[in-house]
Amino acid sequence: MIVLGVETSCDETAVAIVEDGKKILADVVYSQIDIHKLYGGVVPEIASRKHIAKIISVFDEAFKQAGITASNIDLVAVTTHPGLIGSLLVGINAAYAFSLANNIPCIGVDHIYGHIYANYVEADFKFPTLALVVSGGHTELVLMRDHYDFSVLGETMDDAVGEAYDKVARVMGLAYPGGVMVDNLACEYKREPLYHLPIYDSDDYNFSFSGVKSAVLNLLNKFKAERDLTCLFIAHDLSIVRFISDRIGVIYKGDIVEIAEAEELFNYPLHPYTRSLISAIPIPDPQLEKNKVLQ
Repeated sequence: MIVLGVETSCDETAVAIVEDGKKILADVVYSQIDIHKLYGGVVPEIASRKHIAKIISVFDEAFKQAGITASNIDLVAVTTHPGLIGSLLVGINAAYAFSLANNIPCIGVDHIYGHIYANYVEADFKFPTLALVVSGGHTELVLMRDHYDFSVLGETMDDAVGEAYDKVARVMGLAYPGGVMVDNLACEYKREPLYHLPIYDSDDYNFSFSGVKSAVLNLLNKFKAERDLTCLFIAHDLSIVRFISDRIGVIYKGDIVEIAEAEELFNYPLHPYTRSLISAIPIPDPQLEKNKVLQ
């Protein structure tokens, strides 16, 4: 059986074609991250409009990748929930229009189930199976005793872990989506933590992350007060930092290797890592950029 899947639940327009639940014939994704970066998060109205603009081209590219036609499709599956209602409607209308035009059955799918079954592409399930769903606004611990037999053992009581990451990134001054930057910065720190964030302590399997956001905000305010900082800003792009910071600290493998006034650091970098970061800043001249040598 060859299934065509359509997913537009948030800010990605995606169409995949899969044979017998395992063989991926096509997987096309159009991401809107660069657009929503300007707003610090996903804007639902903009997301749905971009889905409308891209859905047909994503369909076309999927069939091009797979090397098949509509006559080869046995079933259409489309995300119907959960998600942004405007974005979902674009995918649902496109999927059902395609199925009606080609006389192919169409089914709706809970995309949380889709997250779990994405693992089935790599390996067969052995039951009972415990699945941890950590995706965007969802954090759930799910027990499966058989195919399509789902029991939610625990879920977030407030924010999902992804939301907590992005909101922490925002108060740290990191660009959207900042969750991955927070994770990378944490991995770079190799020494004993200076501070331990609160942990949700309960006898059940539920999660809670709202306390983490509050704790990070309080910690940043404490640093500002203790170190006479107006704003604590963390970024990997020195070209931005140069124009918004008075002083810059460079961290390499978890250690602060250099601290200086912004202009002094750019004009007289001491550490090799600082020099490499500066050399990686794009030059607004195509010829110079093409010929420059990274340090």
